[in-house]
Amino acid sequence: MPSVIFLGTPKFGSVVLQGLIDAKYDIRAVVTQPDKKVGRKQVLHESSVKQTAKANNLPVYQPAKLSGSEEMAELIKINPDFIITAAYGQFLPTKFLNAAKIAPVNVHGSLLPKYRGGAPIQYSLINGDAETGVTIMQMVKKMDAGDIYAQKSIKIEPEDNSGTLFEKLSIIGRDLLLDTLPKFIDNTITQVPQDEEKVVFSPNISKDQEQIKTTMTASQANNLIRGLNPDPGAYLLFDNKRLKVWQAEVSPDKTDLPAGSLVSNKKRFALAFAGGSVLDLLEVQPNGKKRMNIKDFANGQGSRFKIGEKIIND
Repeated sequence: MPSVIFLGTPKFGSVVLQGLIDAKYDIRAVVTQPDKKVGRKQVLHESSVKQTAKANNLPVYQPAKLSGSEEMAELIKINPDFIITAAYGQFLPTKFLNAAKIAPVNVHGSLLPKYRGGAPIQYSLINGDAETGVTIMQMVKKMDAGDIYAQKSIKIEPEDNSGTLFEKLSIIGRDLLLDTLPKFIDNTITQVPQDEEKVVFSPNISKDQEQIKTTMTASQANNLIRGLNPDPGAYLLFDNKRLKVWQAEVSPDKTDLPAGSLVSNKKRFALAFAGGSVLDLLEVQPNGKKRMNIKDFANGQGSRFKIGEKIIND
């Protein structure tokens, strides 16, 4: 089987890596981001890709920066048939990409040229897209700008968030990659240049983007919540304190109350947003506390507010 250097970090990448392993590709090296300290106790956490590599006794490289590193020099000497990436999270130098004897290939979680960059799955939800998909593409120096080898689209369901989409697209990406790689071997691969006039970028989510604002409609707020669940999570400034919202639902109701006002706190906890739209909160997390369903929140912290009171700050 062809030899491979694989680069990836989150579960999206580990699903693709496991697919290559199960298909008996010769994985010569796995490259992933350095272990990361997580949580209040700052426990060192290995990436999902590293865990998969270790479980299969594969050599793991974790340079803080691949470009110019000793690790890159070692990897180039491997001279594999394919260099394959899936959500690695670092820039790859041309010198490294050129080490692939057949091709450097990327598994990207969008329908390119839409959503080049580090957060394509999140932006497909935030922007309320009806569909998304996976692109198998050529890796070049310019970010996500290489020719397209294969694509497959799926419908975005109303209940999807970035967690469920990552899971769905990782499986699609794995299967599409395994269908595509043999075409290189038998010389039946085709490649299509991206239309530069249709390029849309999806840069990494910034801290400022995590806040749900009352200038949004209920639908826009709900899309942001879905796009940032499970990480990093969207929040409201509720009574001047952060309230993370993990799940919500757009109400068919309309209101004349100002955006940010409490519409209902009885059987539901509903807030007014732009254009008279209404958002029902379903699962929240007050600052410093655990997640809770909205009934518990409404009976506790939310019970002291009156209908019509403006409780959300921008």
